[in-house]
Amino acid sequence: MVQQTNQLLNLQYNSSFLLFFVFFSTLCSYNLHWYLTPFATSEKIRSQWTQRHRITHISLICIGLLGSAWFFFTLIDHWIWIAPSAVLTFLYSAPKFPHPIFRHLKKVAIGKTIFLSFVWMYVTTALPVLLSGKAWGGMELLFCASRFFLIYAICILFDYRDREQDKQEGIRSMITYFSSRGVDFLFIISLLVFVLATIALSFYGVTLLVILALLIPGLVTGLLYRTAKINHSDYLYYFVLDGLMMFSSMITVFLPI
Repeated sequence: MVQQTNQLLNLQYNSSFLLFFVFFSTLCSYNLHWYLTPFATSEKIRSQWTQRHRITHISLICIGLLGSAWFFFTLIDHWIWIAPSAVLTFLYSAPKFPHPIFRHLKKVAIGKTIFLSFVWMYVTTALPVLLSGKAWGGMELLFCASRFFLIYAICILFDYRDREQDKQEGIRSMITYFSSRGVDFLFIISLLVFVLATIALSFYGVTLLVILALLIPGLVTGLLYRTAKINHSDYLYYFVLDGLMMFSSMITVFLPI
């Protein structure tokens, strides 16, 4: 996803360090998050795997932490832009730490879904632009909006699946407050904004093929919406839906920009 941003926005900087930093940071944060996550009936396969492979999670957390620390220092001149991404990523998993201070965050994290979507957008889209030093314009803002609302639509499904457990744990979000119909409306609005922002990229010279490639994951997400609300398969969520976030980047890498 970072590389797609570099490609579509024609960013000129030493991107290899950022790519490695994002890789190791993601490895660390994901494994830390799942290591701290208790058994969940809505994620039976994932939960069982986590319980059986605690040492694997710890090993990957350490590898990710060391790798991200190393590449952070290679990007130390840009710390002012990178530090917020690290803090925001930590705050998302912080409520899972077994300490009253961190657990209190559950009660104030009303925008959990928005928060997570923003972190993904910031790291994969805004951060490369900031590190490149490129001036912000309409194309950069539209691509950020396109990516944010696609990720947000996908995250809505994850939160809808988990909302009963979130209510029990005291985690507050719009999805736990809204009725099923309200969640449907929020999902439709998110996809609509994603589509409009993506199509608007054509005004900045983005080709029709690239626009179509960017729209595909949104179309698939929309088609899977009703199925995903009743089918909570870990494979559907962690392979298909999670995979849709990066799906278009696997296509655009082969397309002329």
